[in-house]
Amino acid sequence: MARKPLKSPKTGPWLSPRKRAERGKAARKAAPRASHAVFEPGPDRFDPVDVIEKQSDSRVPELVPIRYGRMSESPFRFYRGAAAIMARDLAGTPVSGLRTQLCGDAHLLNFRLLASPERHLLFDINDFDETLPGPWEWDVKRLAASMVIASRENGFTDKERARIVQATVRSYRERMRTFAGMRNLDIWYAKADAEQVQAVADGRLHKRGRKQLAESLAKARKRDSLQAFEKLTEVVDGERRITSSPPVVERIEDLLPGLEGAALQKMLTELITRYSHSLQTDRRHLLEQFRLVDMARKVVGVGSVGTRCWIILLLGRDGEDPLFLQAKEADESVLAEHAGATGFATQGERVVAGQRLMQAASDIFLGWERVNAPDGVQRDFYVRQLRDWKGIAEPSLMVPRGLRLFGELCGATLARAHARSGDPIAIGAYLGRSDVFDRALADFAEAYADRNERDHQALLDAVKEGRVSAQSA
Repeated sequence: MARKPLKSPKTGPWLSPRKRAERGKAARKAAPRASHAVFEPGPDRFDPVDVIEKQSDSRVPELVPIRYGRMSESPFRFYRGAAAIMARDLAGTPVSGLRTQLCGDAHLLNFRLLASPERHLLFDINDFDETLPGPWEWDVKRLAASMVIASRENGFTDKERARIVQATVRSYRERMRTFAGMRNLDIWYAKADAEQVQAVADGRLHKRGRKQLAESLAKARKRDSLQAFEKLTEVVDGERRITSSPPVVERIEDLLPGLEGAALQKMLTELITRYSHSLQTDRRHLLEQFRLVDMARKVVGVGSVGTRCWIILLLGRDGEDPLFLQAKEADESVLAEHAGATGFATQGERVVAGQRLMQAASDIFLGWERVNAPDGVQRDFYVRQLRDWKGIAEPSLMVPRGLRLFGELCGATLARAHARSGDPIAIGAYLGRSDVFDRALADFAEAYADRNERDHQALLDAVKEGRVSAQSA
């Protein structure tokens, strides 16, 4: 089947930098920068629990209560699982008309340390389940709101929260304007590696903050297939096997004994074999040097709980040469209803293409495939390494200065990701040199954090009333 290419948000004849800048400034008439401060949903706003339940219809029924349980824990955990709710809210907010490839779920915990193929530690966006072309403002607003929600949980004051959001958005704005003056290839090669992050932190953080960052960098470098191998497997009758830990990790033989389990194992074996054709030839050759040993279902994240997610253990030269792959179900993006459907033949390719476009460097085993599941349903998956030098931030441990610096890194990283697919000249001209947009987003983020707290309470009420079931795991 022929696959459609990713369409660039820049359409029509090529324009000069001057014309592109004029286009950006003209967009202020349709959506004044100060207008982004407003978030006032009407009294007929949708029921947030309805949105969550609708998403759950296509998920594994016995895992859905775990999703509700995790989202119930706090307003921030609710927010992490509420990308579909915010997508509906953002659809009614002002937009400039300038589009780019979106992450679709750009909250602060989706920015983290990752390994490049050259084994450099980079700071980049991690999760692309919802990626799709759309208004660039939507990603920035989701990031800004996440900063306020995390800051509230830390007990930061109104002024501290405003400074954090404004610093985050200012970093996005200033970096986008920098990209507007750069050559296309220089934008493409731009990245933030661990040494750059450490250098910035050394000049901005106190001794304790610098120590925490150094520990995070060291910890990230240890999070690889070997660590997953030691943590998630055991030797049984002389053979290496994944260790079941229900309901979070369950080997297929334990989850579905008999013919059902055998059919699922066959499907996953075919998935890994066929997905390799979406890889570069050299990486396909590398994958062929491993043999499949075991597989299990693994519950991941907050918003993804209930999607079909499998971990696959492969071994290379011997029993101590592991490769852990994760095959994750890819459904339609929550943005599709509001920004337009994907141009790709499968949702897995949508995720992979968006990730490759937005990240400075992607996992060498990142690929996709569509398979016929044992229940007769065609399902799309994307595949990547389970762990590859991944380091995640812990905002609950950050003081205002630390979260402000982290927000600046996130803002700059998001600008770089958007500049690769959008028009940095037009977006930079729209944003301008002043802090009008920065201050507007601080107001928006506070208003949306209020709305998120009410939506979180609505879920708690639904659990209490027995409308939905929640389970801790």
